[in-house]
Amino acid sequence: MLTAIIDYESGNLHSAEKAFQRMAREVDGGEVVVTSDADVVARADRLVLPGDGAFPACAEELRGHRGIYEAMVEAVEQNGRPFLGICVGMQLMATTGHEYRDTPGLGWVQGDVVKITPSDSALKVPHMGWNNLVIDHDHAIFDGITSGDHCYFVHSYHFRVNDPAERLAHVDYGGDVTAVIGRDTMVGMQFHPEKSQDIGLRMIGNFLTWTP
Repeated sequence: MLTAIIDYESGNLHSAEKAFQRMAREVDGGEVVVTSDADVVARADRLVLPGDGAFPACAEELRGHRGIYEAMVEAVEQNGRPFLGICVGMQLMATTGHEYRDTPGLGWVQGDVVKITPSDSALKVPHMGWNNLVIDHDHAIFDGITSGDHCYFVHSYHFRVNDPAERLAHVDYGGDVTAVIGRDTMVGMQFHPEKSQDIGLRMIGNFLTWTP
């Protein structure tokens, strides 16, 4: 069993690599590698797409790594490999991102990535720090997780999902902010599981043992 964390120059992947490798050892989840090799992405059993920074820059970098991009799309769309998007990696699953300019996403989960606009002016943007999950739909990724468990967020834009069934969890930040999305063999987390202590590690372990 091989899990590939895709490196398309979107940020420092060291902490994510260590968290996934730790949980792979704990749940007997096989090997975890960080890779920019399209052949490794193509043969991986699970794929993780992280992302830090602005949506347009991440989308451009991902599509610019054409061998990786094409291998990832084929693995997910045609071969049904389990996929996890993290932070901007989750946002890239959307139809369109509206940060700075309209930018096409992967279109795997229909919806738009828009700026967070809290109803309470005392709430600052970016949404940064710990917030409590509200689980909207049961999913294997939430095994051992309950509403009220908290995760660590750092973001100014969020994913407005068209189909409520594909928003698996949200948080309250002067209004609903999507926290977890999913359909078929794909899930995405707006927060950083590798920075979310025991709850985040549990969700990483759940992904590594998920058999959709």
